[in-house]
Formats: sequence, C-alpha cells, structure tokens
Amino acid sequence: MAYTPDLLASYLPRLRDASHCYVGYSGGLDSHVLLVSLVKLLGMDAVSAIHVNHQLSLNAESWEQHCQQVCDGLGVTLSIEQASVIVNGQGVEEAARIARYRAFEKRLPQDSLLLLGHHADDQVETVLYRLLRGSGPRGLAGMPASRDLGNAELLRPLLPFSRSDLEHYALAEGLVWIEDESNEDVSFDRNFLRHKVIPVLAEHWPDYATRVAHSARLCRDSDQLSDMLAAQDRIAAYEHRERLGWSISLEALMSFDELRQANLLRHWAGQHDLAQPGHKIIDAVLHELLPAKADAEPLVSWAGIQLRRYQRRLYLLPGDPDTPDYLPVSLHWDGRGELDLPDKSTLSFRLEQGRGIRLKTDVDAFEVRFRNGGERCKPVGRSASNTLKKLFQEYGLEPWLRGRVPLLYRDDVLVAVGDLWICEGFQVQPDEQGCTVQWDFRS
Repeated sequence: MAYTPDLLASYLPRLRDASHCYVGYSGGLDSHVLLVSLVKLLGMDAVSAIHVNHQLSLNAESWEQHCQQVCDGLGVTLSIEQASVIVNGQGVEEAARIARYRAFEKRLPQDSLLLLGHHADDQVETVLYRLLRGSGPRGLAGMPASRDLGNAELLRPLLPFSRSDLEHYALAEGLVWIEDESNEDVSFDRNFLRHKVIPVLAEHWPDYATRVAHSARLCRDSDQLSDMLAAQDRIAAYEHRERLGWSISLEALMSFDELRQANLLRHWAGQHDLAQPGHKIIDAVLHELLPAKADAEPLVSWAGIQLRRYQRRLYLLPGDPDTPDYLPVSLHWDGRGELDLPDKSTLSFRLEQGRGIRLKTDVDAFEVRFRNGGERCKPVGRSASNTLKKLFQEYGLEPWLRGRVPLLYRDDVLVAVGDLWICEGFQVQPDEQGCTVQWDFRS
C-alpha cells in the first residue's frame, strides 16, 4: 500500500477534538513520517513533539539535536524528557518501554492525544514475542490501535502500514531519520525476531503480516468476550470497595467453574489498573487459597499486589497491607486539617452536630499512637471495656489493618480508635457540636 498522509484523514475528527496532539518522536523513520503527516493534516500549531532520552546510547545527545533541528524546520514545539531506565529483572527493552510511557504520561495534559508511529511490522514482532512468552488472548491481540494513557489517549494510526510503505514515502519526501544502532543487536529479543525469524517467515508466507494481524483481531474479539463475561461475574460476586482495596464474595466466586474464576481474577485486577496475575498465580489462588480451611489465613501475592481471605470475602489489596515496621511510637496532632500517617493513610476531623468526639476547646491536642499490645477501651454504649484485640474481632476489622489503626489519646487516655468507635466519656452530647473521625487510605 503506497502511504500518503491523506490515508490518515479518517482520524481527523478525533485529532481535532483533542485539546492538543503530541507525537512521540524518537527521530526514527516511523515517528518522523508520522510527525510530518500530522503537520500536513493539521498544521504546525496543532502538533507538538515529545522526545524521550533514555540515556542508554552514546549517540543520545546527537539524537536530541537531530530531533530539535527537524522540529525547528517544521515549526513544531519539541519537549525533551530525560528518562531513567531502571532494570528490575524485566530486561532493558521492557525497562526502557516503562520509562518511556511514564515520561509521556507526565507530560500529557487533560484530553490530549499522544500519537505513536508503531506500524504493521512492529505489531508482528509484538504478537510473536508475546506468543513465545506464553501470553493468552489479551497479549496475542497485540498493540491496540488506541487506549487511555493517564489524562490522555494514545493513538497508533500507522498500524495498517508496513515499514516498507513508510520508507518509500520518506525517501520520496527526502526525509532524513535516525537509525538506532541498538536495533541491530540480536541479543535483544525483538531484534532477534526482526532480523533472524521474520525474514524466514516472509520467505514462506509473504503475507505473514496480514495473517498475524488477522489472528490478533480474533484474539482481541475473544478477549473482549471474556471481559464481558467477567464484568457480569464481578457484579454477581458482589464486589465492594473496602477501606483498603476491594473484596468479592467467596461463595459467589466458588460457584463458578475454574475457567470463569480465573477469568474473573484477571479481569478484577485489570479493572483497578493493577498488574494481572499470571497463570502460576491463578493456579495458586484456585488450588491453594480458595480450598484452604475457613480459619486459615492464606495469601497469594504478585507485583506488590495481594489476595487474602477474611469472613467469606476475597480481598484484592494494592501493596503490602501489613503493619509497616516504620510506624512511629506517637504523633502529635491539633485536629486541624489532614494528618498524613506514615503508612499512606490520613486522619481528619469533620464537624457534626450531636456526633463525634467532644472537644475541650476550639483547638484540641491529641496524641496519635498505634497498637503496642494490651490496650483496652469501652466503646460508647457498651457495658464493659475489652481489649482492642477482642473488639477488632467483634467489629470485623480485617486482620491486616489492626496494627495500623490510629489510636487517639488525650492526656494519656484513649479517646477514639480510628473512625471505628469513640470511648465512653468522650462522646459529644446531642445539643453540642462534635468532631467525627475520618480514617482514609489514598486510592
């Protein structure tokens, strides 16, 4: 297919509706063609470029200069983002990708569009790479043509075109682009596929890109159907937003067969922008966590995420919910504003008539402590005091939050336990204004 910018005309309504259009501009062939095409379609004032310097190549500075020269020649504003590539066992390629998208997301304003120059050959590499990693339908669907990215939308308008289509256009227009020397290093998985595997496939199946794209579409359709079923199952499982994380009914989950259980678990994490569990994690949930005895406290974790059980509910918890070692002995608080607690929860007061803690003066001093063991309290309305351990069990507070509950003291006497209850003698009278406690976790 002979490429021309006019072939992107179908995207014009979306491009014009955006608050602004940005091109992820590396200086390579595909992003250069995309940038030039958008300037021709929209004009230079409607388009800006973002160049991410991964600081991995000795040529990185000269690439920046090239990108600046090209953008100056087009009359396009260029922003340069310095990215720190941190490799945590996932490989340089993946670490660079993560750093790149973080840099884009930081730069993009509300309702803007980020356009990337991925083409049909990139899609083939992605699908083959994920196939060899054992991905399911979602991974084998390849790169989506569009998706949300922070406050913006990401768009890949060049996916229908091959690299050779873009190269023919670029040569005809006299464009000059960067060739990243790392693209020739076959020790990288994608480069190995590009230089060693795909040429062999092309010899036997000249239309390999069309075949792969067709399979990717089928996988995308299958994934969408799975998502639709999982969304219905999540409703049937009575999902509830908890103080920290989310929960679903164990009884409802156990009523599904294993395929639907696994499908729901993957969907559930994805709906909350959490890393989806792999097949090993799913297997551990289905065959270890769910069948565990009722009084057990099984735990399955991945990528800083946890699944736990409590009182016939399954909890999806972002991050480690257990009591951090760094909680201080105490904090002093005047009750004003919002108090940031070290475990990323917050404490605040809200003035209410006839409810909450009775204040001594307009400014009240509290000491905020955390459980040390042996604390007792008599909640308002109870006939006797009891240990916090027993009271937490009665109130049904999740075990992993019990060590994190802020305890409010006044003059060395326990006044309130988080927003769970007020201790007898410190409650406001019906005709008085009091302060109700708010204990929240940042979402």
